[in-house]
Amino acid sequence: MNDKLKRIPMGIPGFDQMVEGGLRENSINLIAGGAGTGKTILAMQFIINGITKYNEPGLYITFEERKHKVYADMSRFGWDLAKHEKQGKLVFLEYTPEQVKRMLTEGGGVIENVIEKSGIKRIVIDSISSFSLLYEDELTKKGAALTLFSLIGKWNCTGLMTSQMTFKDDTDSGILSAALEFEVDGIIVLYHIKRKGIRKRALEILKMRCTKIPEKTVSMEIADKGIHINPDSIVVF
Repeated sequence: MNDKLKRIPMGIPGFDQMVEGGLRENSINLIAGGAGTGKTILAMQFIINGITKYNEPGLYITFEERKHKVYADMSRFGWDLAKHEKQGKLVFLEYTPEQVKRMLTEGGGVIENVIEKSGIKRIVIDSISSFSLLYEDELTKKGAALTLFSLIGKWNCTGLMTSQMTFKDDTDSGILSAALEFEVDGIIVLYHIKRKGIRKRALEILKMRCTKIPEKTVSMEIADKGIHINPDSIVVF
């Protein structure tokens, strides 16, 4: 692997050591999982750590959640999103998928101005599943995804997108939209599966371009300060 590639640390305990120090700079990465697996928490932790640990301002675009609810939910981890917003380190946008679709047509629009003004380095889109519903077939969906990814690359940002993943059965790795699966640079899959009355949380790095990744599913915990990963603890479902 190319160890000269610049890495953007997630800053999440146990995660960065699994991917050679972090996500590739200016890469597009997908967090996929079912309901309640921790996708939004992981995505917001990426933004918060960028602000507090690496002085990298972040942009969070949500299609499905109200701002006040997200801010309240994330306060349980000690994350004061309102403070970071007042300091100009966090930009939180409640967008509709149609607004993002219009942005692609305009070539950036308001979001591009926000990124330039605030010096944004990390972008989260929560969730790309809602956006993809605007397109009827895989070909147009792929074209829209490529345009979006190209814009994020032009802005010199590292992106994380969340995606709802459906499961064929409890042991299957899930079904991802082909338009996204083959175009993103990295895929992180989160699990919250019940066995014998007990649910287990786990994380798997399914794909990460130019990165040596572990071929295993590892233990994940949602703790008081956010998500922790134990890369040495293999989870068997």
